[in-house]
Amino acid sequence: MPTLPSDPEPPPVNEPHRHRQVAESFGADPGRYDRTRPRYPDALIERIVAASPVPDVLDVGCGTGISSRQFQAAGARVLGVEVDARMAGYARARGLDVEVAAFESWDPAGRTFDAVVAGQAWHWVDPVAGAAKAASVLRPGGRLAVFWNAFQPPPELTEAIVAVYRRAMPDSPVYQRVMPGLEAYSVMFTHAADGVRAAGGFGEPEQWRHDWERDYTRDEWLDQVPTHGGHSNLPPATLNELLTGIGAAIDAIGGTFTMRYAAVAVTSTRSARTTPLGLAHAL
Repeated sequence: MPTLPSDPEPPPVNEPHRHRQVAESFGADPGRYDRTRPRYPDALIERIVAASPVPDVLDVGCGTGISSRQFQAAGARVLGVEVDARMAGYARARGLDVEVAAFESWDPAGRTFDAVVAGQAWHWVDPVAGAAKAASVLRPGGRLAVFWNAFQPPPELTEAIVAVYRRAMPDSPVYQRVMPGLEAYSVMFTHAADGVRAAGGFGEPEQWRHDWERDYTRDEWLDQVPTHGGHSNLPPATLNELLTGIGAAIDAIGGTFTMRYAAVAVTSTRSARTTPLGLAHAL
């Protein structure tokens, strides 16, 4: 979940790729990130693989390698690109090949791929420049697939957690909808699709959706909260207030809850006959 701290002239909340300090903050505790962040449904990974020429996959914003390992397990050869050196180091220590760079300025050195993917990361990439770069490194017929786990806890827990954030961070407009659900994530899907259209070189983007659920205990969810965007930059007292309040909210509904997820991919195939129109301007 992107969470954007205030600064003197903050970029618009709906343009998270301009919040570079947040995009590069996730490596504060890569072990916790890798341990607590949800994986993606096997059905989604398998669908992307089946619809791609595979085996060469470029994983943009690969982080600790959560999605990279899933693509490897599905038979792909994976190269990761990650802006945070700490996250890249964690992934490398687990056998992944990762290069440190922002995707928009990354040098592919002439390499091309059968699929360009991004799990929970494409909103940190300029949507037009990123799509144009993807088109430039995809082989004809290759697939771009960017995807997110959009999550929604039970309504009563959502309301309680929003109240906790508003108390702890009353001056932050971002926390008016802390638990965004599919409706708020749809802004990211729209920006991704619009970026693909503007960049050129692709067919009309599609959306693929796979619903799933996971049960969380109080402690399991509290372990994940500090990995959400911007939380590692919060003052310790603020983070502690958030964790205490969220823990109390979960205790109030019995100490466990079921999180509903919608894993949604925005995806398109690289055209065999066109050059990305936005490439010269976007990169």
